[in-house]
Amino acid sequence: MVDTLEAHGVKRIYSIPGESYLDVLDGLHHSSIENIICRHEGGAAYMAEADGKMNSVPGIAMVTRGPGAANAHVGLHTAWQDSTAMVLFVGLIPFEHRGKEAFQEFDPQMWFESGAKRVMTLDHASRASEIVAEAMFAATSGRPGPVIVGLHEDIIKEQISPELHPNIPVATGGMTVEDWKALNEALQESDKPLFITGGNDWTTEGAEALTTWLEEHNIPAAAEWRTEGTVPFTSPSYVGPIGYGRPKPTYDLLEETDLIVFVGTVPGDVVTDGFTIRQNWDRKNFLVTIDPSLRGRSGPVSHQIVAKPDVFVRDLVRMDLAVKDSWKEWTSRMRGEQEKFAALPSAEPAEGQARMDTLMANLVQSLPEDAMITLGAGEHTNWAHRYFPTNSYAAMVSARNGSMGYSVPSAVAASLNYPGRRVVTIAGDGEFLMNGQELATAAQYGATPLVVVMDNQEYGTIRTHQERDYPNRVSGTQLKNPDFAKMAEAFGGFGVRVEKDVDVPAAVEAAIKAIDEEGTFALIHLIVDQRVKAY
Repeated sequence: MVDTLEAHGVKRIYSIPGESYLDVLDGLHHSSIENIICRHEGGAAYMAEADGKMNSVPGIAMVTRGPGAANAHVGLHTAWQDSTAMVLFVGLIPFEHRGKEAFQEFDPQMWFESGAKRVMTLDHASRASEIVAEAMFAATSGRPGPVIVGLHEDIIKEQISPELHPNIPVATGGMTVEDWKALNEALQESDKPLFITGGNDWTTEGAEALTTWLEEHNIPAAAEWRTEGTVPFTSPSYVGPIGYGRPKPTYDLLEETDLIVFVGTVPGDVVTDGFTIRQNWDRKNFLVTIDPSLRGRSGPVSHQIVAKPDVFVRDLVRMDLAVKDSWKEWTSRMRGEQEKFAALPSAEPAEGQARMDTLMANLVQSLPEDAMITLGAGEHTNWAHRYFPTNSYAAMVSARNGSMGYSVPSAVAASLNYPGRRVVTIAGDGEFLMNGQELATAAQYGATPLVVVMDNQEYGTIRTHQERDYPNRVSGTQLKNPDFAKMAEAFGGFGVRVEKDVDVPAAVEAAIKAIDEEGTFALIHLIVDQRVKAY
């Protein structure tokens, strides 16, 4: 099994050990695959999911039966809704103990089948390599997603021939002649075309080729919620994010444009603001996705192109169109709106309480071109959506299913994937305590993310909804927090607590210095006022 994972290009896995799969752990002992031992199955699953977003092979997590599998479920839901290729290996009870309510017994099929592409169980030792190869194929073929592989404790102890199952090639689709003609005609007829990029099924080369083509043709592109960077933040074609809490200019885009080309995603719930925007059947929408079922789509479909993003872009760049003046005006106007929206606030501190605006202004000015941001869920993420310069594909790694607790594990995974690269995560105070213990994993394996904890002493997003529906009746959303900076120090990193805005610049400088000179992770605990938002 381990040799088959190696043959598929797996570099690391994320695990919580269990007696149910000791033989696989033993197989990893001599392997080139790095086994990252995490502190909670939820953290391990999040790390594997983030790994799948950043790489061309699925992210891999391994957990034990029953409680371990239950704890990992949160990462599977993220992978399902975010279309991330991921394989979760779960140790199971001995095969012969099934149906007796043995210790930690559960039914993987019943638990996981509604939120996984496939649920597989290794029932015959001779199929071990085959099952792994099938799982890797299933996770990446079509619309990517999570796959579960159950491993019976007694089956994986059997001795078999080491012959490996070959890798199974994945179909990538592509534009047919009819697709090419239809898109060409639609673009020529359009005065205000718009591309929307999304999903995790890109490569850096594909994203760069699309950006070049868009810039050459003066056509704008927006980013699906929490997928910024496919078209760079600095590109004259990039016009902003579309999703929850979107700024008004990009909110209006969906109704004003006369043609949208969705690439790697579909017009789902978040993009269409709860299936309310762009639902008229006369709208022109071209959907480019390898998923022929268009799962999650709403509104009209003018044409579907069944292709992975890179293959679509390979064919698109051969399309040389005459650039219309209306395209130039349209793109220039929307780009201008984005530049105003993303313009940094003053880096000079204000009087009084610490402010995220001041932190972002000081942080962004210090970032290298290839900086990355990882995000979980909450209003704190909007400061990154507005200001963080995501200049390449996968420069933003986030949970689009709104899953809290994702920030620290994803930052650890990103730092391990890209050692030496500046990795930043912004966590809310409510979110941080869900998986902040994975800073111990960061310390153990040398991950060096910069963690910003925005502490407003509440579950901010829920409070916002509460004030809308039940104004001035605060209930169930307020928090009392520990000193997160001291926690960071206890885990072996650098921590600084900031309560006054005047101390923000020095804190940012000290945190970055600790990362660069001491080779450790750093955490800035920023105490901010409640009810202050990025936009």
